[in-house]
Amino acid sequence: MKKDFLLEEELYKPVREYLSSIGYDVKAEVGNCDVFAMKDDKVAVVELKKGLTIELLVQATNRQKFADLVYVAIPKPKINFFSKKWKDICNLIKRLQLGLILVSKKDSKYEVKIAIEPAPFDIKKSINSGKKKRNRLVKEFKGRTLEDNVGGSKGKKLMTAYREQSIKIAEYMMENGQTSAADLAKSGFNHKKAYSIIYKNYYGWFNKLNKGMYELSEAGVEELKKRALLTG
Repeated sequence: MKKDFLLEEELYKPVREYLSSIGYDVKAEVGNCDVFAMKDDKVAVVELKKGLTIELLVQATNRQKFADLVYVAIPKPKINFFSKKWKDICNLIKRLQLGLILVSKKDSKYEVKIAIEPAPFDIKKSINSGKKKRNRLVKEFKGRTLEDNVGGSKGKKLMTAYREQSIKIAEYMMENGQTSAADLAKSGFNHKKAYSIIYKNYYGWFNKLNKGMYELSEAGVEELKKRALLTG
């Protein structure tokens, strides 16, 4: 099936016509800029490509050294515009303080949409929006003491603060036998967290007995044996 756009040149005409319609004087290939436009003393540059690439973003940010506004223009991609992937792409473009122009074609008609306007990026606002996640990650970091994870690994069970606490509770039961949340609290575990771990039994490592008492299950014993082999 033939694509709407095969070459960057096919993007030029609709982009030029759009910029002209909002008052810019437009010329092509001025100093290797795909599109160079001026309105009064304001300079706008648009780089045309078939898709977003690192090379395109580098090229566009280099244009920021002399242009007031820099856009990248691409054919409108076939992507879910509500997806995390697209939101991440837009976030990157905004952080680079670039603009994004999407060009689509239906029959012989072109449509130009400014998806993102170039604007200063508010780093403080961005940091504030991530406070909850930051606090969650810091809590996870401080809750871990075991170094089982290897950065960059894929397809492996990762050590989390929750898993680590479960392992420590299992080790305690292996050594002390039947245990209650109260016993764990007396031994230094957080009572609420310990109770939640043994009650929910996410990994299947514990067996409930009676009156709040728990013991290590066969699955729990096997897990500790595996860990002994790995760390021994």
